[in-house]
Amino acid sequence: MGGMGSCIALITVGAILTFATDWKMDSVNLDLVGLIMMAVGAIGLAAYASVLKRRRITTAVPVAEERRDIL
Repeated sequence: MGGMGSCIALITVGAILTFATDWKMDSVNLDLVGLIMMAVGAIGLAAYASVLKRRRITTAVPVAEERRDIL
């Protein structure tokens, strides 16, 4: 799965297929396809946000600096 943009695109296309179209196909239920696309996009967005949140967390580690004054 790509980044945040592709997840949002999946949600958008899924919503359009589910709510904004009235196409009828004999072999494919477009409402179900749209719902699946929205679910996959939402799961991908949650996973991406989780990974992004983990990357942003930094712990402050004190650094001991060794100084040697050479005379």
